Amino acid sequence: MRKTIGVRLTAPLLAAALGPAALLLAPVTSAAAVPTANPAAAAVPGMAAAPYEYLGWGSPQRPTDVMKATGVKWFTLAFVLSDGGCTPKWDGTRALTGGSDEAAIDSIRAAGGDVVVSVGGWSGNKLGEKCSSASALAGAYQKVIDAYKLKALDIDIENTEFGNATVRQRVVDALKIVKTKNPGIVTYVTLGTTPGGPDANGKDLIKRGAAAGLANDGWVIMPFDFGGHSGSMGQATVSALEGLKAAVKGAYGYGDDAAYRHIGVSSMNGKTDEAGETVTTGDFRTILGYAQQHHLARFSFWAVNRDRACGSGTDADACGGVAQSPYEFTKIVVQYRG
Repeated sequence: MRKTIGVRLTAPLLAAALGPAALLLAPVTSAAAVPTANPAAAAVPGMAAAPYEYLGWGSPQRPTDVMKATGVKWFTLAFVLSDGGCTPKWDGTRALTGGSDEAAIDSIRAAGGDVVVSVGGWSGNKLGEKCSSASALAGAYQKVIDAYKLKALDIDIENTEFGNATVRQRVVDALKIVKTKNPGIVTYVTLGTTPGGPDANGKDLIKRGAAAGLANDGWVIMPFDFGGHSGSMGQATVSALEGLKAAVKGAYGYGDDAAYRHIGVSSMNGKTDEAGETVTTGDFRTILGYAQQHHLARFSFWAVNRDRACGSGTDADACGGVAQSPYEFTKIVVQYRG
């Protein structure tokens, strides 16, 4: 799905995606008891609207400047990766503590905000693949949680990590350990989608979550880079979300209201990686209305870095490619209250 613009890219110099997954879809065991909802997801003001910012890519703005300009309180900071083994680092290279990333988080909190940390993305070494067991992967996630005393964690599962059935199960099992060890923590699992909802791997991942008894707070889709769709991108996003809702409802046995409250959306502002595919502010308003109607777990987007008009010397990593005022997309997302 993700190609050259930098959507979910984990290192600005990586130009090519990794190869296809090695393992085929494996069967899923029968579903366990339906996990109950975590009230923490709705209880923390602003968490449901936490746009992505990548501090290592795309001429990032100072988060506190974005807060002042838009009123946004929460950010999803990307990306934590493997250092080549089972140790988590920013972009796979920068230590969790003692550097600019921790300083940015401290500044956000000092200004009255907070962060979700995102683990994964399209490129780079993935913890889900480099950690050899669910317990080891949970330990890596725990290091991230402990480093910042996190209230929420996002697992952005893509590319080979997403395509490998063994790794999908490992991520699910690791998250269940994390939920047990950190009562009240909010977890999101973010994945790609088709215009009709999750593909076979996505549905399998959700089914594995249900079978394991994982009380995940939000199954979140990235509705862009479709390679073709009907109607506006806002309408296509709604269609994808309805497909996601059906998959979550079927896997977990939720009613309609509970299913909606356990799904979310992470869109992309402006021009995407697909030629001719553009997500407008009007599309964002369509998504906002749908999210408000159904009380989705999350309405986010990729990325704050791109939420500005392009100018001389700027590229698609640092702007959305459409005519807009600064932070026009963020100002729509921040209206979402959960």
